[in-house]
Amino acid sequence: MTVEVKVPDIGDFTDVPVITVLVSVGDMIAEEDPLVELESDKATLEVPSTTSGIVTEIKVSEGDTVSEGSLLLIVEPANASSAAPKSEDTPTSAPVPQTTPVDVAMPKETPAPVTDAGFSKVHASPSVRAFARQLDVDLNTVNGSGRKGRILREDVTKYLKSSVAPVPAKGAAPAAGMGIPPIPAIDFSKFGPVENVEMSRIKKISGPALHRSWLNIPHVTHNDEADITELDSYRKDMDTMAKENGYRVTLLSFVIKASVSALKTHWEFNSSIHPDGDKLIKKAFYNIGFAADTPNGLMVPVIKDADRKGLVEISKELGELSGKARAGELKAAEMQGATFTISSLGGIGGTSFTPIVNAPEVAILGLTRSKMAPVWNKTTETFEPRLMQPLSLSYDHRAVDGALAARFCVTLKTLLADMRKLMW
Repeated sequence: MTVEVKVPDIGDFTDVPVITVLVSVGDMIAEEDPLVELESDKATLEVPSTTSGIVTEIKVSEGDTVSEGSLLLIVEPANASSAAPKSEDTPTSAPVPQTTPVDVAMPKETPAPVTDAGFSKVHASPSVRAFARQLDVDLNTVNGSGRKGRILREDVTKYLKSSVAPVPAKGAAPAAGMGIPPIPAIDFSKFGPVENVEMSRIKKISGPALHRSWLNIPHVTHNDEADITELDSYRKDMDTMAKENGYRVTLLSFVIKASVSALKTHWEFNSSIHPDGDKLIKKAFYNIGFAADTPNGLMVPVIKDADRKGLVEISKELGELSGKARAGELKAAEMQGATFTISSLGGIGGTSFTPIVNAPEVAILGLTRSKMAPVWNKTTETFEPRLMQPLSLSYDHRAVDGALAARFCVTLKTLLADMRKLMW
């Protein structure tokens, strides 16, 4: 006797592409093991098994499209003794789907970490359990909206949005930083016509992460300017040649290259705060995230090992990842692992802004539109027109102080002002 395993309730999505098949014929699987990855509304989702046994047939391939109820594979049930399910604590080999980092835990009233100890009766996939552990959410307190009460990733996010503690009584101390008064609900229709417009999936997912970072990180923003007059002239020459080969060279390529050098000089900006709060995790790799504007919202692809790549390779990868972001083809792995992020609004405008630190990173660099400005030349004692690039560096004040932030920007400015130093 065999069992058909089908796509469970995945919300309102239909014809969702299969991007990865995680099992093979002959594999022994347990209930809740991930079977395939689906690319749903710009986010990668795992489909867990609803039974245990041996895979005898696989009915889908990468590139196929499926909907709720589509047949995935055929399983021959195994005896309980032979189909030993995985321990809840054993990490799955499939990546946890996410569009924004989730490594920072929400503050709780009790410091004890959430584990799987009380999750045994919870109906949720391994990826959702991992997501809940990372956010320190007890799944026993979350209501599942999936089929048969399954807890979905969206349920955990919704729980976080509604978990703000009530306002304490007058004179009472806030509960571990969570006593933030909620914004009162207002019926705006009293004042005129209104319409409820659904947020994109990306904004729904990234919103709680940004909110969490803003509440948990003591943000400070250091503003400065870099003289990019000579650099921009050289960039335009490179871009002219690059167009003939099908790619572009933008200022962001040079800023990424300069940022890596500055990160090597000031390693604190390439670190993360240790979970125990009294150490910094010093990273010996340099993965640079960059904010990409897409029709569905902001996404952050990551250029891995940027320290090992030249300007041409970085420029090509920027173009490729940006294109995939706009087309909704980025995979979770292409948006993970950043050690430092750059958000550029130069193509739109502005003079400065406060980018939100992308936790668990400790700093983020914001760029706005460059402008010609009169700059005093001490040698000639005259004002000269120079192309100045505004820099907005937000940082976690627990890991970085103001003096170090200023030094980082001085290093960055020096590198951007002298093209030759970028080649060192």
